[in-house]
Amino acid sequence: MMNRKESIRLAFSAVRANLLRAILTLMIIAFGIMALVGILTAIDSAIFALSDNFSKLGANSFTISPKNENVRGNRHGRTAKESEPISFDEAMEFSERFEYKGNVSVSMFCTRNAEVTHDEEKTNPNVMLDGVDESFLALNAYELEEGRNFTNNEATNGAYLAIIGNDIVDQLFAGKSDKAMNKSISIGNGKYKVVGVLKSKGSSMNQNDDRRVLIPLQTGKRFYGTTQTSYKITVGVNNSTDIDDAAAYATGLMRNVRRLKAAEENDFEIFKSDGLIASIKENTVKIRMGAIAIALITLIGAAIGLMNIMLVSVTERTREIGIIKALGATKQNVLTQFLVEAIIISLMGGVVGIILGVLMGFGVSALMGGSFHMPWLWITVAFLTCTIVGLFSGLYPAIKAASQDPIEALRHE
Repeated sequence: MMNRKESIRLAFSAVRANLLRAILTLMIIAFGIMALVGILTAIDSAIFALSDNFSKLGANSFTISPKNENVRGNRHGRTAKESEPISFDEAMEFSERFEYKGNVSVSMFCTRNAEVTHDEEKTNPNVMLDGVDESFLALNAYELEEGRNFTNNEATNGAYLAIIGNDIVDQLFAGKSDKAMNKSISIGNGKYKVVGVLKSKGSSMNQNDDRRVLIPLQTGKRFYGTTQTSYKITVGVNNSTDIDDAAAYATGLMRNVRRLKAAEENDFEIFKSDGLIASIKENTVKIRMGAIAIALITLIGAAIGLMNIMLVSVTERTREIGIIKALGATKQNVLTQFLVEAIIISLMGGVVGIILGVLMGFGVSALMGGSFHMPWLWITVAFLTCTIVGLFSGLYPAIKAASQDPIEALRHE
């Protein structure tokens, strides 16, 4: 009489004996699992990348920017009025009047096509240039590797100073931050003395924070400011529990600064990184459901294919079934053997699919510049799914094999 261990051993032997057929079947399962694990992991990787990117603002901060949507609808053929940029005077008035516990930073985007030169060395014309005040580094989670920050006087009066990123140091000063200190660099028509070097932050969302140069806010306004320049306001509070109250206070103050009437809607928006990530997660629910639907359709096809293979196997091995039953194998032994065969093939396909899916997620993380997190949840779901597919696909063929009459089976040609 066969025990369960012997049934499982015979199942593995049967899979090895029909390896090519098993591989073809498991590859169908593998593609279904790859769709399941790969797309879900890619979505998670994208969310992690976005989280890493927005976390630069800090958990206790938010930004204020012009409203992207139109203030008034397009009616009777008239063109809708768009939100006006936040002017320098408005940003500075907000900064001066903000009295809630916390800090305010005002900054401006100058250009992303700056070329930085020092002596005979120069960078490619793809350096990000920003005009910032003395609070910018703290509220945007930047740290200094060398040197110092701007002072309030330097930011307000527009000194010709610069804080540079690590990539700039690598290209102009052979990667030595100390050699960059107090050296003169040229950007456009201006010459600046390097007073600080930023710690490396790497790339995030296709933006390299190490290819960045910061200059004092007033200097940036002098060279790059126009009537259409919108100044970025970042507000940081001392405690994360105060962020909602601070945002409400900032909304009221900004309405006052923008001279909005009581009946007028806000023509600016407040962005909190935690709320934005929550919104992104909500919007990916339908994508997740679509990925699961695609995977299930593929797996249904794979399950039908696996069942067909197992039925063919039962027919081909009818005489073998008769022999093992004649030697004392019970219906339970035969049922176990064929079920285990189906589950083995399904799990082998699952392993291949999981590997391909994880690689897909890793590729998305690399492209987006985010950190990769092993999707243990989706791996567990994939293994459970493969086990269920194997059970359902192998159940009917296994019952058919176990029900064979040993005498009739031995007569089978």
